[in-house]
Amino acid sequence: MAAVLTKEAFLPFRAYQTWYRITGSLDSGMLPLVVAHGGPGCTHDYVDSFKGIAELDGRAVIHYDQLGNGNSTRLPDKGADFWTPALFLEELDALLKHLGIQDRYAFLGQSWGGMLGAEHAVRRPKGLQALVIANSPANMHTWVAEANRLREELPQEVQDTLLKHEEAGTITDPDYIAASRVFYDRHVCRVSPWPPEVARTFAIMDEDNTVYRNMNGPTEFHVIGTMKDWTIEDRLPLIEAPTLLISGKYDEATPLVVKPYVDHVQGCEWVLFENSSHMPHVEERELCLDVVSAFLTRHD
Repeated sequence: MAAVLTKEAFLPFRAYQTWYRITGSLDSGMLPLVVAHGGPGCTHDYVDSFKGIAELDGRAVIHYDQLGNGNSTRLPDKGADFWTPALFLEELDALLKHLGIQDRYAFLGQSWGGMLGAEHAVRRPKGLQALVIANSPANMHTWVAEANRLREELPQEVQDTLLKHEEAGTITDPDYIAASRVFYDRHVCRVSPWPPEVARTFAIMDEDNTVYRNMNGPTEFHVIGTMKDWTIEDRLPLIEAPTLLISGKYDEATPLVVKPYVDHVQGCEWVLFENSSHMPHVEERELCLDVVSAFLTRHD
């Protein structure tokens, strides 16, 4: 098989630059797929495997680092009022227009990226032909409640370590980070050791957590940022695009967390990956890519 072409470039956005990469050809005739990473504040690296869809069915797959993250302009001095869903919706619109695909495209968002995708879809953009929401909450209050319920299932000594450092304000202590990793290894990525692309995203976030800190907060358990009261549950019936929901059996996005999409998005299809947590695209890569490719192909 011939190598799939890739192209990296920057989108001028406001006074900044958004990095993007196209895998495959936009002229293939297939729906181009835009992939949005989670966080808020992660990078494209950990969702890099979705580029394999370009090899599976010939469509172009577009990854990008959202503003403030990864290869895009970092803005460590911007405060909480800057980092809003509206900013990232504007950036997505700019990317679609820049690539000339605003009239016909598919969108896949993972975790926060799926929240962004839902915000995009409820506006009923005419070009959105298919939507994939991967491991995403519809209400942050439910997300936090479920994260803390899962936390209560951790070994007692791990819970005690988390609580001790949270009360002391020492959540950067190596013992706290190690205890948090127990949760991540159960409910975020169950592949051990973490694949390089997953580790790379978390390393970059450790280096600059501006977006995550402002929009989410200090940890998965303490959402005190600008997204703390976010919900899209009441707006989900507005979504018209064919929608696929994916999640994992051990996902921090538990069935209760993702259920509103199934209940309120007309015709929403839900695939639960039995051997995955928050990253089926890593944990069951081949099956996940096959499922997404088959869904998109039905809507080309």
